[in-house]
Amino acid sequence: MHNGEAVSLAKVPLLRLDDFLQNMIDAVGAGWRISSFFGCPEGESVCLYAILSSDVNGELGVMRSRATLAYPALTPRCPQAHMFEREIFEECRLLPEGHPWLKPVRFLRASPKDDEARPGVTEFFKVCGKEIHEVAVGPVHAGIIEPGHFRFQCHGEQVLHLEISLGYQHRGIEAGLAGGPYVNTMSRIETVAGDTTVGHASAYVMILEALSDKHPPARAEALRSIALELERLANHAGDLGAIAGDVGYLPTASFCGRIRGDFLNMTALMCGSRFGRGLIRPSGTGFDLNLKQQDQLRKRIEKGRADLTNAVNLLWNTPSVMGRLENTGVVDETIADRLGLVGPAARACGLERDTRRDHPFGFYRTSQIPVMTAESGDVYARTLVRWLEALKSLDFLDEHISRLPGGQFRNKAEASKSGKLAVVMTEGWRGEICHAAITDDRGRFARYKIIDSSFHNWQGLAMALRDEQISDFPLCNKSFNLSYCGFDR
Repeated sequence: MHNGEAVSLAKVPLLRLDDFLQNMIDAVGAGWRISSFFGCPEGESVCLYAILSSDVNGELGVMRSRATLAYPALTPRCPQAHMFEREIFEECRLLPEGHPWLKPVRFLRASPKDDEARPGVTEFFKVCGKEIHEVAVGPVHAGIIEPGHFRFQCHGEQVLHLEISLGYQHRGIEAGLAGGPYVNTMSRIETVAGDTTVGHASAYVMILEALSDKHPPARAEALRSIALELERLANHAGDLGAIAGDVGYLPTASFCGRIRGDFLNMTALMCGSRFGRGLIRPSGTGFDLNLKQQDQLRKRIEKGRADLTNAVNLLWNTPSVMGRLENTGVVDETIADRLGLVGPAARACGLERDTRRDHPFGFYRTSQIPVMTAESGDVYARTLVRWLEALKSLDFLDEHISRLPGGQFRNKAEASKSGKLAVVMTEGWRGEICHAAITDDRGRFARYKIIDSSFHNWQGLAMALRDEQISDFPLCNKSFNLSYCGFDR
């Protein structure tokens, strides 16, 4: 199938478990990626669903199988599966036998019986040896960021291994979607990752549109893409400033903090919310842009480009800044590919992955944005990719704000059809977002699965710290800038 399609659940191949697992291994070996892998309890067994994506031919491969109690783990032969298999075990109690590190993904409330069933791999990985020491950070941090625990195994200042533990504030968004959609479902989706409101809301409404076979007008698709690029610009600008701040270069940090706010205010011009809440709606958008707003937005974009260019050029022209960015936190292309990294983190390693081009959706089917990559895989590359992507987003907005398609901005929404599987991917500012929905015989959600780009990328941060100085952690962390709540959902 292709991005944004729905198929009859009866047409999804139901394979023998051995064939299902081997097909996943073979597909990943042939260049496909695991975009989503999840389980659905069905009586005494669990139905496993795999959604694989091919960036070469723009196809999605979907298959399913059934397992009871246990199955041979994929992770030893397919590292992309490691977090998915841990999550499946935690949610469905289906044991991936041979998984190398079957720790909890999230801190869920469990009964004593559940605790007894856990295989016991809950401790942190330890490195033993003379003068090895351990540094524990979090889960409670200074300021207002969300909780996450980072456990460093060090020799002096050198980091030998970093283990990341998340899931301290699990909100149960997926569980709350079962039986929906409800009146408040749209609001829940907009908070999966608050800084990616447009990315997740776009995926959700496309799911509803695929399930009802009711698609939005062209004008709405253009407005959605404008909002998505403004979201990308706001966050890239903020990250460029934050990276500058982490190396102690305050001019760019100060300028970009303000410029981020300027881009957020452009989204507010569209819908009244700086984060885009209320803008993306099923079968269209909640707001339109009149000619006066288009003119204001175009002028603000022009000024934003000039201000951001001046601020970021200060980085490139300051040797002390470049000395901190280059060769820090390197992740090579092979590791990035094996882990299944997405978004700027992958593109900074030389991997050309961008859903807008590889699995085009909405307005991107006819108006594509070039994919920006770098080769070095370090903090500099992740910074450079953000800057190059910001420029391409600005070009896109310059071209399309004043050339919106005519007509309505919203169609009448219709009910979802029963017995369907729909899969949608969008390209959030952190990378690929994947939503999958299965409807029951009433057209309600029997299962709704959300994979934020951070779910793929946290292990990339751990690898970036290998053999680095522990003092480089804040800079490496900010160069990925992953979402705690998007992971936790």
